[in-house]
Amino acid sequence: MSNPVTKSFFVGRATAEALTEKIEDALADLFSSIAKFDAQQRQNLREFVAIVQAKVEQEMGEVSKQNGVDAQELIDNLRAEIAQLKAELQKYRHNSQ
Repeated sequence: MSNPVTKSFFVGRATAEALTEKIEDALADLFSSIAKFDAQQRQNLREFVAIVQAKVEQEMGEVSKQNGVDAQELIDNLRAEIAQLKAELQKYRHNSQ
């Protein structure tokens, strides 16, 4: 291997192969980290949703006990009140124009 051109070719080829392997490893690590981060965020979101749902159930139960009304009836009453308020707001806006 005394020919410098041949040696340069093999050095270049070995360098390219080594760089390719390093890049592949780096990309694999990057994608693995992204997948782990995504999985962790999904788990955090599931836990957050579970906490919120538990609080909602607890508060609805407390309100139901205080009012002696079941949860669905309470929701229906709140929706009716919201509809009334919207109607009153529309009347007010219409009269003020």
